[in-house]
Amino acid sequence: MSDATQQAMPPKAKQGLFQQLELDVRLLGMIGAFALLCIGFSIFTDGRFISPRNLFNLTIQTVSVAIMATGMVFVIVTRNIDLSVGGLLAVCSALMAMTQTELMPHVLGLGFNHPMTWAIAIVVGLAAGTLIGGVQGWLVGYQGIPAFIVTLGGFLIWRNLGWLATDGQTIAPLDGNFLNLGGVNGTMGEAWSWTIGIVAAAVALWAIWSARRARIRHGFPAKPIWAEVTVMALVAGSILGFVWVLNSYHIPSRRLQRMFEARGEVMPEGLEVGYGLPISVLILIAVAIVMTLIARRTRLGRYIFATGGNPDAAELSGINTRLLTVKVFAIMGFLCGLSAVVASARLASHTNDIGTLDELRVIAAAVIGGTALSGGAGTIYGAILGALVMQSLQSGMAMVGVDAPLQNVVVGSVLVAAVWIDIQYRKRLGTS
Repeated sequence: MSDATQQAMPPKAKQGLFQQLELDVRLLGMIGAFALLCIGFSIFTDGRFISPRNLFNLTIQTVSVAIMATGMVFVIVTRNIDLSVGGLLAVCSALMAMTQTELMPHVLGLGFNHPMTWAIAIVVGLAAGTLIGGVQGWLVGYQGIPAFIVTLGGFLIWRNLGWLATDGQTIAPLDGNFLNLGGVNGTMGEAWSWTIGIVAAAVALWAIWSARRARIRHGFPAKPIWAEVTVMALVAGSILGFVWVLNSYHIPSRRLQRMFEARGEVMPEGLEVGYGLPISVLILIAVAIVMTLIARRTRLGRYIFATGGNPDAAELSGINTRLLTVKVFAIMGFLCGLSAVVASARLASHTNDIGTLDELRVIAAAVIGGTALSGGAGTIYGAILGALVMQSLQSGMAMVGVDAPLQNVVVGSVLVAAVWIDIQYRKRLGTS
């Protein structure tokens, strides 16, 4: 072998740390951006930004946008766009609120906290979101109307239909069982949170090790043992650290005392109880797992990425791209309905401004997370991390006293910068 060939093929031992760990550069970039935001805002807020209370609130505030961002990945991957997600969330929220306050008690005779009230309301919201999303997909796929125009019209139509459905009024209170899905009102507690965290860490470690054994079994190269163990330690540590942070935010003593009094008990003196994992976060985790499986393990996912990579070739290969468009927008609509559940439950009401500017936040989260506007590339975990970065940016600016208009200026600038960085990154990889 010549010297030139040896230089072109360096031995594995000379690879850098990141190459041996096989870490995603984009993932590291987003984690680094989040860390810098935490450090910067913590300095300006005297540590309040990284307090358990703020991190808990930051987590539940991220869920709604993150759920929709996972669906936006599929939409953008297929070279479309959805500008109607905020309006669709609003109309789904309005329909669920009216179901709980008008339909159930006055038509079906079922009041608040009935075991069926919250379930029927959620079915109404999810069905409405899926139907509306499917109709928009039909207009794009079968009628040939550009997605930009269809969803721009939806942006105006659905939000104002939600306003008409409620006569412009705030609808509250909502069903108590329904409110458990929003965040503070529904958490798993410390014991169950640790149990879920330990099980999740064990499953993650098993999945990583099983993937390694599969690579070796099929003759593919695998990471060195030390690199595999390092990645496993980082994953397990992140999961358990996340649970520890949420458990560290304690229920206020007055509220805890009222909870004991409602059960006819006396609260022990000095008792401290952590909130633990919010149910809304568990919903997001479930969505992330399902959407990742769809993207990586199903025919639908392969068709989505194939169509985004080359629509003409996908159609010539037998993929029904028009029906695929309907499915993608229907999934997006379903996730908007699910986000409406989380958002209205967190606010404990339906308000007319619910979901305002979520179009910007959802698209920005997907793009910052690495979804290419040219189509064909994107990850679910990237969109969720992008949503966390966006929410951290807005929350931090609010804590340091930045006015709302300037916050939007910064968010818009970050979106443009993220697209520019994506273009430069793809040029360097030769994929643009």
